[in-house]
Amino acid sequence: MRVSVISAERSVFDGEADAVVAPAFDGLVGILPRHAPFMTLLGEGIVNITASGGSVTRLTVMGGFLQVASNVVRIVARRAGPADS
Repeated sequence: MRVSVISAERSVFDGEADAVVAPAFDGLVGILPRHAPFMTLLGEGIVNITASGGSVTRLTVMGGFLQVASNVVRIVARRAGPADS
C-alpha cells in the first residue's frame, strides 16, 4: 500500500509499506494492505511504517488525522519528524 506522511512544513515520508501502526486519538490503530476506508484523529506518539523487506521507519507525530482510502494511507500531522532512536 502507498503511505504518505506530511506536516505543515514538509513531506516526511512517501513510499510503499506492508503495515502501519499509528497513535490514534484514543489508542493505537494498525493498517494492513486493502484495509477498509477509515479516518481517525491522531494523538501524539510514534508511527511505525514497515516496508516489505522488514525495515521499519519510525516517525513522531503530534495531532492531525489519518485516512485510508483505495489502498493509500495518508497521515496529515500538525507536527511530524524522525523519531529519536
